[in-house]
Amino acid sequence: MRHLPGSIVPEPVTQVTPPGAAPFVLTTASRIVATTAAAPVADYLAALLRPSTGFPLPIIAPIERGPAGADRAPTHDIVLHLDVADTRNLGAEGYALETSAVGVFVTAATPAGLFYGIQSLRQLFPSQIEARSVQSAAWEAPATTVTDHPRFSYRGAMLDVVRHFFGVDEVCRFIDVIALFKINVLHLHLTDDQGWRITIDSHPELTSIGGATEVDGGPGGFYSKDDFARIVEHAAQRFVTIVPEIDVPGHTNAALSSLPELNPDGNPVTPYTGTEVGFSTLDTTSDATWAFLDDVFREVAEQTPGPWLHFGGDESHVTPHDAYREFVGKASRLVASHGKIPIAWHEAGAGTDLAPGTVGQYWSSLSPNEIAVDRARSFVRQGGSLILSPSDVAYLDMSYDESSPIGLSWADGPTSVRASYEWEPTEILPDASTAILGIEAPLWTETVRSRADIDYLVFPRLIAVAEIAWSAPATESPRRVWPDFAARLEALEPHLTAAGITPGKQVRGHDVGQAV
Repeated sequence: MRHLPGSIVPEPVTQVTPPGAAPFVLTTASRIVATTAAAPVADYLAALLRPSTGFPLPIIAPIERGPAGADRAPTHDIVLHLDVADTRNLGAEGYALETSAVGVFVTAATPAGLFYGIQSLRQLFPSQIEARSVQSAAWEAPATTVTDHPRFSYRGAMLDVVRHFFGVDEVCRFIDVIALFKINVLHLHLTDDQGWRITIDSHPELTSIGGATEVDGGPGGFYSKDDFARIVEHAAQRFVTIVPEIDVPGHTNAALSSLPELNPDGNPVTPYTGTEVGFSTLDTTSDATWAFLDDVFREVAEQTPGPWLHFGGDESHVTPHDAYREFVGKASRLVASHGKIPIAWHEAGAGTDLAPGTVGQYWSSLSPNEIAVDRARSFVRQGGSLILSPSDVAYLDMSYDESSPIGLSWADGPTSVRASYEWEPTEILPDASTAILGIEAPLWTETVRSRADIDYLVFPRLIAVAEIAWSAPATESPRRVWPDFAARLEALEPHLTAAGITPGKQVRGHDVGQAV
């Protein structure tokens, strides 16, 4: 199957591309038309288009225009229009996009909707639009009309900055790339056995000692409060919410090596640079532990304007079961006391006294696992919702196949691009499908040491998961099938290349009916 001109990923709700219609042409005379309320999005668009086109693209106030239709005079402008009264039920993140010889019109009820409309628009232009230096290209976008809105409100990616540390610039670059696919949450896994990556003023040892290690004995690193504020601000400008994770009571060796008072015998443990899991735990009954957690959750909450704070709860294999059940309930309530909605991995569903609204993140496989599924259901029974991250299809650290130079295979073996695409969230817990908050694709970094490694494992599988999170299910959309997605992904590949991204697996040249 060959892609149609004007294909978009994730697949929009509706898209009509009239055959033979004249395209929109961006020229040196083009302007971006936006009100003051839309100015931040206009600034983003100008910064995106100016480097590759070399055009000035001034931002101007709106001018009077007639209704959409052939009576409008040809123009080369891009108009960003906020309209809370739009009758197309676009919602808080939806948009309408029209490209034609009379201009580009992006309409939304919110700046976020305008931003997502821009992500679709940039895919319509030649791939050189992604370059950061002036390119020679015919800057045309085919005539098309799109009406679009997301399926799920939470569309996440996770970056583990503990196993291997990634600095502010790398995280901000990751945010820039995931925004193209309408991802709106970045979950940062900030603490684990191998390191502690966020500054806590009340316990500076966490970063001076716990931040100095990583897998294989590397130098580690951590974010100062200014660093973390830069990440949060950069994300907010791209309508991405940061979810910080402080993983407790297991995955805590870095904390235990930093603060002796967290250990029952009062002695610090040895820093850890391996990749095993499940061997560490806080003393769940110690007053020192709860004073520590109160300090940490308070300071992390103060640094995070988003609504969520993730407290982990996974793989606490050496925490006594009854102590664990009591701990996760108390931890969830402590997070809530600092004004945040708690999130925990699905194991925390073993607790029966979770804070109201606590969100469970399911990470078991698609295959039935009654214990994991029941733990996930427990969040719903207690008034919470679910984020789905099935490890065998959504974990980006899994290898593609036996030839992959990096990646793991513990989640039922390698994960192809096709496997990442062909799953339906509501089939995991059919009786709790209405409680699904959204989808998240995590990248754990045991084998990931560089930006190139991130790109290799994340793309194109994150794009597959992003379409599941944004687009209508296959039962409602004839284009939500693997052959069509593979064709659209093939069309998108030059955009990734122009943006400096080298995907781990290409679709070009493959039989789209086979796993990639």
